[in-house]
Amino acid sequence: MDSGWYTVDLNCDMGESYGAYQIGNDEAIFPYITSANIACGFHAGDPAVMKKTVRLALKYNVAIGAHPGLPDLQGFGRREMSVSAEEAYDMVMYQIGALNGFVQSEGGLLHHVKPHGALYNMAATNKNLAEAIAEAIYKINPQLVLYGLSGSELIKAGSHIGLSVANEVFADRTYQDNSTLTSRRSADALITDEDRAVEQSLRMVREGAVTAVSGKNISIQADTICLHGDGAHAVTFAAKIHTLFKEQNIALQAP
Repeated sequence: MDSGWYTVDLNCDMGESYGAYQIGNDEAIFPYITSANIACGFHAGDPAVMKKTVRLALKYNVAIGAHPGLPDLQGFGRREMSVSAEEAYDMVMYQIGALNGFVQSEGGLLHHVKPHGALYNMAATNKNLAEAIAEAIYKINPQLVLYGLSGSELIKAGSHIGLSVANEVFADRTYQDNSTLTSRRSADALITDEDRAVEQSLRMVREGAVTAVSGKNISIQADTICLHGDGAHAVTFAAKIHTLFKEQNIALQAP
């Protein structure tokens, strides 16, 4: 099949800093992505950063998403916490509402929600958490798109309740045989070789497959690809994958 048949979204987690002028690589990455997931203050971000990042997304015509996480600033939301489904519902509802206030005040529209870090990974396998998160999103606005790990419980919960969903894959992360991400505690969790990350991304889009750390080929659906914005070469990698996809006639578009 000709590569022109393929369309994919490039998303990046944004606004994960503090103070109005501490945005890091964010503005430099915006030209190369089609959707942004903006931190809502629980794992990172603050009101000043949220406002400025929303304005950047509107400036570059990038789809805006809420990026709610666990209330763990010191651990950057990457440490698992024991939370009930009701607590997950409440914290997601609260964080989406906070970001949506800035989006509306700037004349924009909230497009999607992507949970962050440990909350994302927990909801990928925990049906009750996934359903609570999906319900919170649906009750705020059933037109919002739910971004979740490809094939996960979160994707299933979103589809079941009636949300549009985007199966997310990762350019620079390795996979386990059950299609989950390798834990960041493992030495082989991240792919640091840019060429390997690009090759993995292209294969996930074109073939719907990825090679797990065990060497097993697993099926995967790639509606949106996460590009991490906090690496040493984040901007150059974003530019590289954006350019290559364009050259391969892979259309870049938010879900």
